[in-house]
Amino acid sequence: MLAGRIQSRGKIDLLEVPEPSFDDPPGPNDPREERDDAKIIFQPNVGCLCGSDLPYFDSDDEHGPYPHTLGQSLHEMVGEVVATNGKRFRPGDRVLAVPVVHHGLFERYRLSENRAIPLDTRVPEEEALLAQPLGTVIFALKKVNVLDQDVVVLGQGPMGQIINASLRILGARSIVAIDPVPERIELSRRMGATHAICATGKNALSELQKILPIGADLVIEAVGHKNQCFNACIDCCRKDGSILVFGVPPGAIDGVRMRDLFWKNLTVYSSVNPDFARDFPLAMQWIGEGRIDLNPLITHRYPLAQIQEAFELFRDHQDGCLKVLIDFPSAKKSAKEEL
Repeated sequence: MLAGRIQSRGKIDLLEVPEPSFDDPPGPNDPREERDDAKIIFQPNVGCLCGSDLPYFDSDDEHGPYPHTLGQSLHEMVGEVVATNGKRFRPGDRVLAVPVVHHGLFERYRLSENRAIPLDTRVPEEEALLAQPLGTVIFALKKVNVLDQDVVVLGQGPMGQIINASLRILGARSIVAIDPVPERIELSRRMGATHAICATGKNALSELQKILPIGADLVIEAVGHKNQCFNACIDCCRKDGSILVFGVPPGAIDGVRMRDLFWKNLTVYSSVNPDFARDFPLAMQWIGEGRIDLNPLITHRYPLAQIQEAFELFRDHQDGCLKVLIDFPSAKKSAKEEL
């Protein structure tokens, strides 16, 4: 079977590796706290690139030296259980699975059964797949007050757009989307934003002040990594407001204006590791019931054999890409079985 390995900055190869077994020694998807869990052998059908995959592909320092660990980096994926030694699932069950620290770039891999949830059969797999990123948004927004709040979302990539849609469902008074890419801003209103600003820095702040003269109750940073904009969050926030750091930050942020944050009396929240018992199932429910439509985010689709091209397009924001799907060889087999 095939597995991916990022060999050097911006270069990923597909390699032949042995099939997984329940008898294999602990690997990257077997953290110590999960080693006593019952396991499944999971076979992805469809995966999806995420902004948090990019630092593994395109950073010389954020995740250590190259080559990276076999199987990094992919973590948004749906497929089927091909074997189990537990009781939650049966072979053939279709599930959403989330590997540990992005180690999902395998045709099949072993995983704790507690890191998977059933798919909602009312929607196609590619829609159900988006319960993974939606679950991370639901987990984050439960930490802050949203109802009747004026909210700014900095960054209108896939996650910023999912945040827009979720804020609308949860009753935000105003949702101000900010991003420098015109194509993304065009989508923001469709995804729930009440206002959309195509600008950065002082220009964006000037436009925001026309909409919210005293600033936002809540500012959500949805950029992250080396392009994070924490200081812009401070600028956009009203006195006694809150900042939610959703985008994954770099190891350190130089030049953060802590004095301004202090004198504004701001509260800062962070968010990571949603709950498999609550957040991902609720996200799957929202999608299955039609409460939220994330289909506009799916813009491109590649077979596994073209994963290099998929990563390059996603990294470079080419052709208006947002969510880039990866079809595994098993997807063709599943489609034939359904005919």
